[in-house]
Amino acid sequence: MPNPFGKSRKLNEPYAIYRAGDFTWHVLKTYKQVKNEDAYARWFVAAKSDATFGSFELGDTYALDVKRYGTLVAATPEWQAAYDTRAVPTPAEYLARA
Repeated sequence: MPNPFGKSRKLNEPYAIYRAGDFTWHVLKTYKQVKNEDAYARWFVAAKSDATFGSFELGDTYALDVKRYGTLVAATPEWQAAYDTRAVPTPAEYLARA
């Protein structure tokens, strides 16, 4: 089965959005299937914080860091089914409120 999150998405159409304080991560792509992720699994994200002066920077980060320090605030139904069962708004709904 192919990775359902392996295709890159646009900044405003992420698979999921995580927040921690002033940090925001938009998950745009994963490199491994959920069942194959380990401590070194990477996600391609757009990250924003006070250190980026309010703009997003694109790059890879460890999935473990995002999940450990961030809180899921929005996700597609597919992401919720794979990673988290809590009910959160979709990214489109979340970004429309911001």
